[in-house]
Amino acid sequence: MGSQGKGIVNPLSLVAAALVILMLAATTAGCTGTDRQDDGKIVVAVTIPPEQEFVERVGGDHVRVILLVPPGADPHTYEPPPGVIADLADADIYAVVGSGIEFELAWKDKIAAMNPGMLIVDCSRGIDLISTGEEDHSGTDPHIWLSPGNAKVMVENICQGLIEVDPANADEYRRNADTYQGELDALDREIAGALAESGVEKIMVYHPSWAYFARDYGLEEIPIENEGKEPSPRGIEHLIKQAKEEHITVIFASPEYSTRSAEVIADEIGGTVVLVSPLAKDYLANMRHVAAAFAGSGSP
Repeated sequence: MGSQGKGIVNPLSLVAAALVILMLAATTAGCTGTDRQDDGKIVVAVTIPPEQEFVERVGGDHVRVILLVPPGADPHTYEPPPGVIADLADADIYAVVGSGIEFELAWKDKIAAMNPGMLIVDCSRGIDLISTGEEDHSGTDPHIWLSPGNAKVMVENICQGLIEVDPANADEYRRNADTYQGELDALDREIAGALAESGVEKIMVYHPSWAYFARDYGLEEIPIENEGKEPSPRGIEHLIKQAKEEHITVIFASPEYSTRSAEVIADEIGGTVVLVSPLAKDYLANMRHVAAAFAGSGSP
């Protein structure tokens, strides 16, 4: 009995196996580059949410964006899950911030190596970078996007990258970029007017994200964090003294970082902590919110 049954295959088992293979094949196809080929979109990887808006405003319906550092994450320390990195095998473009942000210092070369045919667009090209001398920032402040003027340059670099990869839609990319850059010009004028009217000259912030914004609008940024580290007790005492001398009553913190030190200083000066995000995707609305918060922090 045993010897006769040994070579018999159940037909139902063959059918089940075939179904499993078909299901796996369908699943695998959904995880490869066929998505881009099916929808005809240019796949653009970006590091941070504001870049996602820049790409979507320029590329319109022709692009699909892969965001590497999701909302709420810190691009100085974030490590992407394997699935996100695997998605980059299908990317046509990686638009890097290019200014020394730690995520890119750690991952850009690895990402480029896994997809040699992908175009790397350096969004910082043409921007006057601010030197910090900090080794972990490659000597430059990485937060270039927090300036409408710099954002215009980033948008232009993205536009040129899309045109290079997809020249058939060059005219549309150019029109979209021109329209959005016009909105950034209007935003710049709006912010300059609001801050000039407020009389605010100095802002105290937890994380030193706002140097380019400060440079554009004649502000001085006073950071609580020092080279990525919480201030010492002596450092907090110095900041409290400085805040009182400068009549600073608002301490700005970011939802991506701890607010503990900011709250300690605010309590000591009888002030408040206001959250402003450097990484919100809705760039125009967020920058208006930030400018209004800074303008409202002046002494009455």
